[in-house]
Amino acid sequence: MGTKSAFNWITLWASLLFVVILGFSRLSYGMFLPGIQRAIGGSYGQLGILGTVNFIGYLIGTLCLSPLLSRFPDHKHVINRLTCFLLGLALIGSAFSDHFTELGLWRFAIGLLSAFATVLVLSIAMDAVRPAERGTASGLIWLGGSAGILVTGIFAPFTIDPAHLQGWRYAWAAMGIFGVIAAFGFEFVTKRRGSAQLPSSPESKPQDQESVKAYRLFLNPKKLLFLIGSYFFFGWGYIIYFTYLIPYLVSKGIPSLYAGLVWSAIGFAGLFNGWIGGKAIDRWPSGYTLASGLAIGTIGVCGVITDDLFFTALGAITIGLVSFITPPLMTTALLRRHVPQNVYAASLSIATAFFASGQIIGPIVGGVVVERYSLHVGVASSAIFMAIAALLAVLYGQQQRKLEIRNLPLNI
Repeated sequence: MGTKSAFNWITLWASLLFVVILGFSRLSYGMFLPGIQRAIGGSYGQLGILGTVNFIGYLIGTLCLSPLLSRFPDHKHVINRLTCFLLGLALIGSAFSDHFTELGLWRFAIGLLSAFATVLVLSIAMDAVRPAERGTASGLIWLGGSAGILVTGIFAPFTIDPAHLQGWRYAWAAMGIFGVIAAFGFEFVTKRRGSAQLPSSPESKPQDQESVKAYRLFLNPKKLLFLIGSYFFFGWGYIIYFTYLIPYLVSKGIPSLYAGLVWSAIGFAGLFNGWIGGKAIDRWPSGYTLASGLAIGTIGVCGVITDDLFFTALGAITIGLVSFITPPLMTTALLRRHVPQNVYAASLSIATAFFASGQIIGPIVGGVVVERYSLHVGVASSAIFMAIAALLAVLYGQQQRKLEIRNLPLNI
């Protein structure tokens, strides 16, 4: 069946799944930390480790997906269906955690499943969209994560306020139920539109060769090294900010309603981020476009340094508007445009692994800074890594420009 415009039912349901994959399964944890701490104990540094456990699962899932697809090359839709359903059930299961270890196991499982779902949902949805509109479609899908943050923040008074000790449990259970419904919806529209018959990327034995070729591209400073480095440091920086921002606001005595509004403001601004970022990368498919969003995001993080609620909230909105969804969707779109088709699947998997590695290191480093100094310094430290990501994106843009001037293809 032919490809479609960026606005279609598959893209819509993929976006609803990203509400769960990103907004609910990953980033809601930072929002719920104060409530979780009151319910099961532990310091913020220790609970931050569970964020690392989540992304260890995410990294393992990313690394396992490619060989899994090699083993079952014609079952991409089946694997995605099972993964999305299990992710919703894992969210429901995590709501019943009473101990640190138990919650850690659920966070690991959620990370593993969300890694599978991220790549598969994006891959299946992008296969159904015209090449010229894939940046826009990617933006529409990723903005689901912003919608998830928006919804999570609205219910902050019921999830982090001391008067509602079990509120985070009810919220996670509801999120899991929504995830199961979204999985059913995505499965229905992909079957109805005939997308289940779309050809998948070549697998089997060539997959190993594709991975080797993709690594050559990523480890070559004249090709994609700076792009993947930027993605790595973005993962490192943004996860520190999203893990410790709400605990920092709560520690300042800010009412849960206001803390939730700050969180929701990130999500609301991110709804425009997905559309703006997708349009921008379609029109200017360059590392400089990526660097612009990261640089403005770095300035947004610096709002925390003022230790003032107004500037912290303004900075959070800025991050939501230009640098929350933008780096993942732009990196995805740049790879789709500039990586040979025969290694795209392997490239996306490897890029996601680098991103996950940054998210593993981030909570550990952030937790150490929080324990040694304060929540304030811990949140502010994310600006350092966002700035490094912006610089590397500039270097990638320069390298990309040199290739264009010489009219050279991105050969392996």
